[in-house]
Amino acid sequence: MLRSVLTLAAAALVLAACTTTAPPPPVAPTPQVPTPTTPQPSQPTQPATPSPAAFSALQGWNEEDHAAALQAFRETCGVAKDPATVEVCRKAKAAGPVDDARARQFLEANFRPEAVSGQGLLTAYFAPEYEARMSRSAEFSAAMRGRPADLAMLDLGAFDPTLKGKTVVGRAAGGTFVPYDDRAAIEASPLDRPLAWMRPEDLFFLQIQGSGVLTLPDGRRVRAAFAAHNGKTFVGIATAMRDQGLLADGNTSGEAIRGWLAANRGPKADAIMQLNPRYVFFQTLPDDGRQATGAANVPLPAGRAIAVDPSQHAMGGLYWIDASAPKLAGAFPTYRRAVVALDTGGAIKGQVRADLYIGTGQAAGTEAGRVRHDLRLWRLVPQVQQ
Repeated sequence: MLRSVLTLAAAALVLAACTTTAPPPPVAPTPQVPTPTTPQPSQPTQPATPSPAAFSALQGWNEEDHAAALQAFRETCGVAKDPATVEVCRKAKAAGPVDDARARQFLEANFRPEAVSGQGLLTAYFAPEYEARMSRSAEFSAAMRGRPADLAMLDLGAFDPTLKGKTVVGRAAGGTFVPYDDRAAIEASPLDRPLAWMRPEDLFFLQIQGSGVLTLPDGRRVRAAFAAHNGKTFVGIATAMRDQGLLADGNTSGEAIRGWLAANRGPKADAIMQLNPRYVFFQTLPDDGRQATGAANVPLPAGRAIAVDPSQHAMGGLYWIDASAPKLAGAFPTYRRAVVALDTGGAIKGQVRADLYIGTGQAAGTEAGRVRHDLRLWRLVPQVQQ
């Protein structure tokens, strides 16, 4: 079925080509990148056996900053489509600013926790700020590329309703539709007009984060926003670096990986980065000074937004994360707080999997790179009073 759909898609592309012209938390703010996004189905899968519970079952609930949690929900819940969430969102906005006690009362009156079955993983991301240049040098040797003219994203649901929400990325070639090149092939291909030049390890991390801010020598700041990706599966390089003895077990944080890549800049570091075939293309926009925007197309509240698997969770939903047992040195011991699902990511798959947005800048990047915690997740289900 998929092959026949791709054949139809290729034919459509070819026809189109002929007829058209081409401390622990709280956290400090940090950098953006909308994480590379995946399509959001209209009706996410719900857990098979939800477990209702009282708020007293949530470890850390008494210590929560309830006012900050409610404010994050109020600022972003407009993206929700679920009627019950929409109604509670309306009530939250109408309530106006409240103190911690009243915020807790509102949350407990309008939501009920449901445990999402199983244990999973919490990681974190941030909106980075990186130096860049408008011309190439020995240090700034990696080109930040814009979306190629031949890259196409096809919604397979247009050809087969059973494939609604599924997309493929590729290009037309010789009367058919083929997958797009991987990282190594793209980096070896001729350059048209690079958007900027960066240190190779900085560009690699910018692509993982999805967006960020570039600072130029004359003081200008430019936002690098996600434009497209090549359709390849994201592959983390930490495990390979550990297995090859390049980094010690337990010391595979983002800062450790970046330090190794910088110290081994050139063919050796390139070979490691090319273990991840996924490649992200960007567009440049004026920097408005706001937090990063995620898949839900609203600014992400630092420390209160998560990226989730959109096949499992709906945008705008409120969740409780209980993350402990950190795997990386220097990490905060726990992350327990209410968060809003506002983003997606290529590596964020499964029911109990979340990526916490920390904020913008170097401090946020350091913290985000150390987050790899066991996760228990609770869906805070809206309760509409009859």
